[in-house]
Amino acid sequence: MRIAYFDCIGGASGDMILGALLDAGLPLRVLQDAIVALDLPGCTVEAHKVVRGGLAATQAEVLVSDPAGERAWPEVERLVLASHLDPPVKETAHRILRRIAEVEARLHQTALDQVHLHELGSLDTIVDVVGAVAGLQALGVEAVVVSPLPLGRGQAHSLHGPLPLPAPATLELIKGAPVQGVDGEGERVTPTGAAILSTLAREYGPLPAMRVQAIGYGAGQRDLPAIPNVLRLVIGEAEMGAGDTLETLTVLETNIDDMNPQGYDHIMARLFAAGALDVYLTPIHMKKNRPGILLTVLCRPADAAALTDLLFAETTTLGVRQQTLLRRCLPREIVTVATRFGPVHVKVTRTKDGRMRAVPEYDDCHRIALERGVPWQEVVAAAQMAWERSQSASPSP
Repeated sequence: MRIAYFDCIGGASGDMILGALLDAGLPLRVLQDAIVALDLPGCTVEAHKVVRGGLAATQAEVLVSDPAGERAWPEVERLVLASHLDPPVKETAHRILRRIAEVEARLHQTALDQVHLHELGSLDTIVDVVGAVAGLQALGVEAVVVSPLPLGRGQAHSLHGPLPLPAPATLELIKGAPVQGVDGEGERVTPTGAAILSTLAREYGPLPAMRVQAIGYGAGQRDLPAIPNVLRLVIGEAEMGAGDTLETLTVLETNIDDMNPQGYDHIMARLFAAGALDVYLTPIHMKKNRPGILLTVLCRPADAAALTDLLFAETTTLGVRQQTLLRRCLPREIVTVATRFGPVHVKVTRTKDGRMRAVPEYDDCHRIALERGVPWQEVVAAAQMAWERSQSASPSP
C-alpha cells in the first residue's frame, strides 16, 4: 500500500500541499491538466524553489484572473461537476468543497444553496483542492496519514471583519483530528488545508511504518521565527497484506500504588462498557520501592476524554498519560459453525501469505460449557474441528 504522510511542521494550506506534492516529484503538468479539465482559462500554477528556516522547499502559486472573487456554492458545484476531471478526482474534490460550503452555511446560519464562499469560493481555492486530489492520484497514493495539526492564535482579516485564529471554519473542519497549540501569532492551518487533509486523512498520528520512496517540502508564504514554515510530505510503501488496515488509536496509562486491588475488576468492566478496546494491568515497582500497577487502556480517539474521566472517578490516580499510535490490523470476519453442542461463533483472519487462522469465540464456548456441563476445552476443540471441516468441504478458489 502506497502511503502519503503529511507532516505539518509549520502548518498546512492549499498551496503548501501543492508545493509538497511538486517537491516530491509530481510533474507540474498534472496540475495544469487539472486546470484545463476545469475549463479555467487565464488560470495557471507556477512553482519555484525557496528556503524556509534553512530548508529548501517548493512554493506553489496559483495565478488567476478572477473578476468574481467569490462564488455561491451552487456555482462552485456546477463548475466541478461539469468538468472533465477523472471521476474519482471529481467526486473527491466535490466532497471536500461541499464540506467547506456546509461549514460556512452552519457558521453563518445560511442555507447551503445560498451560502457565499468568499475567499473559499475563489478559483485558487478550487484549484488547490482539485490539484491536491489529482496530484495524490497521479502519485499512486492509496492512503493518507496526517500528523497532529499545529494551531496558532491571533486574528485574521476577512470580508466579515476580524476573525479569531484558528479560523472558525478551520476548527469546524478538523473536528475529531488531533491538534496542538503552538507559540506565536498567525494562521498555521488554513480552512483550505484543513478541508483537504481532514477529508483525505485515513488516520492521524506519527509517521507510519513504510519504505520511504519520496520526500517533498511545501513552503508557506512567510518565515516563522522558531521553525521552518514547511509542510513535509513523505511517500512510501507499507508492507501490508490485502485487506490490512491502519487505524489511529489512543493509549491511556496511569501508575497506581494506593488502591484496593479488588477494585480493578470493577474499573475494567466499566472501561470496556464505555468503549475501551483493551484494558490490561502490568505489575511495576514505583518510587520508594512501592509495588504498583500500570493500568493501560487502548481506545479510539473519540472515546479518550470519557475514559480519562472514568479513570479519575473510579481510581485513586491523580494523572493520566495519553499518546497516539497507529495499529495495523489483519482483515477478519465472524462465522458461525455447527457443533454437537450447538452453534459457535468463530473469528477468522487471513495472514499476508494467504494462510487462514480461526479462533472460537470465548464467550460462546464459556456459555455452552456451563450450560452443558462439559469442559470448556471440549467446546473449543469441537468448534475448531467444525471450522476445519467446513474449509475442507469448500471448493478451492
